[in-house]
Amino acid sequence: MENYINKLKKYGQEHIIKIMEKFNEEEKKKIIEQIENMDMDNIKKLYEDLTKNETIKEKNIEPICALKKNKLSNEELSIIDNLGVEIINSGKFAVATMSGGQGTRLGFSRPKGIFKIDVDPKPKYLFEIVCDTLKRANNKYNVVIPWYIMTSPDNNDEIVEFFEENNYFDYPKDRVMFFKQGQMPLIDENGKLLIGENKLIKEASDGNGGIFKSMKIHGCLDDMKKRGVQWVFIGSIDNILLKMADPTLIGLAEQRGVDIATKSVIKNGPKERVGVICKKDGKVGVIEYSELPEELAEAVDDEGDLIYGESHIMCNLFSINILDKLANANLPYHKAHKKNSYMNENAEIVKPEEPNSYKFETFIFDSFNYVDEIAILRGVREIDFAPIKNKEGVDSPETAKKLYNDYWKNNNI
Repeated sequence: MENYINKLKKYGQEHIIKIMEKFNEEEKKKIIEQIENMDMDNIKKLYEDLTKNETIKEKNIEPICALKKNKLSNEELSIIDNLGVEIINSGKFAVATMSGGQGTRLGFSRPKGIFKIDVDPKPKYLFEIVCDTLKRANNKYNVVIPWYIMTSPDNNDEIVEFFEENNYFDYPKDRVMFFKQGQMPLIDENGKLLIGENKLIKEASDGNGGIFKSMKIHGCLDDMKKRGVQWVFIGSIDNILLKMADPTLIGLAEQRGVDIATKSVIKNGPKERVGVICKKDGKVGVIEYSELPEELAEAVDDEGDLIYGESHIMCNLFSINILDKLANANLPYHKAHKKNSYMNENAEIVKPEEPNSYKFETFIFDSFNYVDEIAILRGVREIDFAPIKNKEGVDSPETAKKLYNDYWKNNNI
């Protein structure tokens, strides 16, 4: 116990010692286990970095070119597609779905993948839609694509139970592997760790960029290698038009000899609130809409397309080699100012009315910075991007449902 007290004092976390005085032995044991596994040096550095704001300068930003599929000749497209089909057919392709979040913004208290949307010809769960997409690919390419599903410590058991109850939607169970997303502790505006009502240090997911370390920790990368997988598509659960086994995207990566490929859609206007793929200081990255100067956001090319218009839509492909490298990399953390209840030194729960703490996340697109080049395939919004983010309005079940139904009217469900 003395060791942990000294550790907390060293990092200015004495408030936890006072709170723990009111805990029983079992409660103390649980919080000590958390402290034992925490990188306090990293937490201290994150707090120190809070006051540092990166300034994006126009001269540091360059546009990046995407391949426009409709500009290819039939012969060029056939060559690329055949490369992709060969990889899928030979069992060298796998899919990972990120589903660690809850459907909070949808007014849904369960994991987002369990949300049911009223599409034609019958309502379907988001997990069911992903599963159907994979099964169509399996039938088309005469394979069974390995499927890795990232959950969170909070929703893992519920998701696994949901799959069991639904018989994995007839997907081969031995090709499905669940793994948990990592977490990061929350700190208040003075760098103090928060204790929650459950008498544990409050944590939140470490962001979608944490998927690389999580895949390694939970044995997914080893499993992929045993299966001979060379390419892994990583996508989110909430785009119901997501085409995971896209031979054009896979073939493009193979043809260009890159380790990362992504599909974009052109922004619907300069003010759309999406991240844009570009080059920053010569490296591929994504710039947030709020960081892009207005003049650059509105600039267009000779065809009238936005020069900075390649939206990152969480549609990414990685070689197994780069996944190994990224699993050992330290992606930068991004901060978010949030409102969180906490336990004070008298073990009383305080519920603030204003943001009082910081959440730290890594983003998957920061992985682009670890390679010299990536391949970008420009998709079409109406057939590639139907996200479900909000309860109503833009990117809601209603808008996604219309895009989904319109697409399948022309493509036969």
